[in-house]
Amino acid sequence: MAEATPLFDTYARAPLRFERGEGVWLIAEDGTRYLDFAAGVAVNSLGHAHPHLVSALKDQAEKVWHLSNLYEVPGQEKLAARMTAVTFADKVFFTNSGAEALECAIKTARRYHFAKGQPEKFHIITFEGAFHGRTLATIAAGGQAKYLEGFGPKAPGFYQVPFEDIAALKEAISEETAAILIEPIQGEGGIRVASKEFLQELRALCDEYGLLLIFDEVQCGIGRTGKLFAYEATGITPDIMAVAKGIGGGFPLGACLATQEAAAGMVAGTHGSTYGGNPLAMAVGNAVLDVVLEEGFLEHVRDVALVFRQGLASLQDRFPDVIEEVRGEGLMLGIKAKVPSGDLLKAIRAEKLLAVPAGENVIRLLPPLITTSAEAREGLARIERAAEQLTSIKHKASA
Repeated sequence: MAEATPLFDTYARAPLRFERGEGVWLIAEDGTRYLDFAAGVAVNSLGHAHPHLVSALKDQAEKVWHLSNLYEVPGQEKLAARMTAVTFADKVFFTNSGAEALECAIKTARRYHFAKGQPEKFHIITFEGAFHGRTLATIAAGGQAKYLEGFGPKAPGFYQVPFEDIAALKEAISEETAAILIEPIQGEGGIRVASKEFLQELRALCDEYGLLLIFDEVQCGIGRTGKLFAYEATGITPDIMAVAKGIGGGFPLGACLATQEAAAGMVAGTHGSTYGGNPLAMAVGNAVLDVVLEEGFLEHVRDVALVFRQGLASLQDRFPDVIEEVRGEGLMLGIKAKVPSGDLLKAIRAEKLLAVPAGENVIRLLPPLITTSAEAREGLARIERAAEQLTSIKHKASA
């Protein structure tokens, strides 16, 4: 029987305790070193204890931690200016998490239509398999029964259609529709990549019907795909975008980005956050951008991603009884398993490699963006040993 804990029993935690990290490595209390290709679920974009991030946090910690948004916060102005300079956006609202960034995006879209005298336009179309957060609004947006169960009536105003089903999407649009919300790459849903053509069709439909297009780049943004943001590879831009995870490099930070037009309804008093945009978060967010925007950094991500893709493709060819499909873009990769994904995850962990489970029997590989080609090959070698072990077990079972 498991030992009682004073914590809520909402997580099935692995029996691992880490005391420190170095780059792409985590060191357990007993000294065992693990190659961390989970990265806090795509959060530790620059790995562990990155010296530039540590320095930025220490410097700010000796000045001021919290002010609230009753006053001007220079770090907010700086980070917002940098983010709008390199994206489609004109305006930024800072939050503490991805769920909060999505809440702001949803409110921004609804407020846009309200300000135009169309309060009836508040419905948002989303896609089956999506994950947008754990608040009451964002679990309604995701629409997955396992997250909705037991929390009362589903928050109104969200309508799910099958992923990449343009006919179902067109049928769902009504006079009450305000926006379309999509992850360019579904993370929790199993590393399902929306095609460029489908996303372009969404943009065209939004333009045709006067809807706003919202991208959830909480997991796929900040260099994860080899572009600063995934939308850059699609030939279109959204009107609103939610960002978090990698932008803080491990410090709680999110942001809602929007065009001037889309954000026009968000006037003084319509939205707020006590901690959002605090000086500590702004110092770290700016430090992350210092690194990610350096010349050659995103090219490095793409180069290492190629090593991963080639290596995983080889493993798929050699272990067809274990690996069914390799998915993803950049360093947001998925292995769709032929065996139960929990078994593959356990086998990988036994090789001292950390990964993340996802839907559709998929294991996510989300290594820090600083991962080198040599570290990628080391990770691939550990996955190979795990696949060999599972293949051996499978053959013995069928013998």
